Amino acid sequence: MSGGVDSSAAVSLLSRSGLDCLGCTMLLHSGTGAEAADAESVCKKMGIRHITVDLSGKFEKQVIDRFVTAYEQGETPNPCIDCNRCLKFGELFDIADKYGCDKLSTGHYARIGYDDISGRWLLKKALRPEKDQSYVLYQLTQAQLERVVFPLGELSKDEVRSIAGSEGFVNARKHDSQDICFIPDGDYVSYIERRTGKTYPPGDFVDMNGKVLGRHSGLIRYTIGQRKGLGISLGERAYVCRLDPDANTVTLGRNSDLFSDTLYVRNINLISVSALNGPLRAAVKIRYSHREQPAEIVQLDDDLLRIRFDTPQRAVTLGQSAVIYSGDNVVGGGKIVKE
Repeated sequence: MSGGVDSSAAVSLLSRSGLDCLGCTMLLHSGTGAEAADAESVCKKMGIRHITVDLSGKFEKQVIDRFVTAYEQGETPNPCIDCNRCLKFGELFDIADKYGCDKLSTGHYARIGYDDISGRWLLKKALRPEKDQSYVLYQLTQAQLERVVFPLGELSKDEVRSIAGSEGFVNARKHDSQDICFIPDGDYVSYIERRTGKTYPPGDFVDMNGKVLGRHSGLIRYTIGQRKGLGISLGERAYVCRLDPDANTVTLGRNSDLFSDTLYVRNINLISVSALNGPLRAAVKIRYSHREQPAEIVQLDDDLLRIRFDTPQRAVTLGQSAVIYSGDNVVGGGKIVKE
């Protein structure tokens, strides 16, 4: 339980259905103390036990350190995916076992299914597309999906708030979190500099042919597709097209230079199938806000997929995840890497 309205409504639905529930809040960083208090208040109202578990050390190593390293390597990470994989659906299963809990539930908007023919558990999109969070859950394994419950998968946000309001929960009207939870002000550059104690050196802005255009102010300040805040005037709109941590260069180009039709992913996790035995026609999202697009997916080895879009996509970004969909089902996904 994060202390937000979603997980609170989830526990209400589960408890009201007659299930014996235990509320658990992860203490991950300095901001989670107040969230734990809200979660505890909800549990008291429901008459169920609430516990907190200090996972701050593991959160630093498995989420924050990876976040920092990714930016240093010219990537743009998604820390929520690492947190889900390592902590929410990693460490919490061990804690559930410790307390004798059969299932693990969260307030995510997604659904679970089962395919009798393949004998595989399925991760499915939420019924309401505007709230679907299946993208950040693609790393769930078969063993985890068998034990996961998503009570909010068929509900709208208004319905969820209504449930919390009818229970008199303190967080019924609480705003959704919009920022990286451990960087509430959104200034990730300052956060990384404080955490590492490093000053990231300036380097060259170069064009698509390698010609020097000017000086940038540190590689971690830029992301693929960025236009604003470049601090350079070229007489036309320029966009960040490549980041090279070895040469410490930022390549600028036109908007048209941002489009590509092929990408590769590693650290793959397949859900609806155990392997791709041939080319697969499916739809792919390359970031959380991306509208999935038709593509051909080929598995090149045990941990490498090639994805080729029917139409070139803008700002394919190293470090983000590509998630594959067949209708409402998540086929699987992985981290976008160089070939």
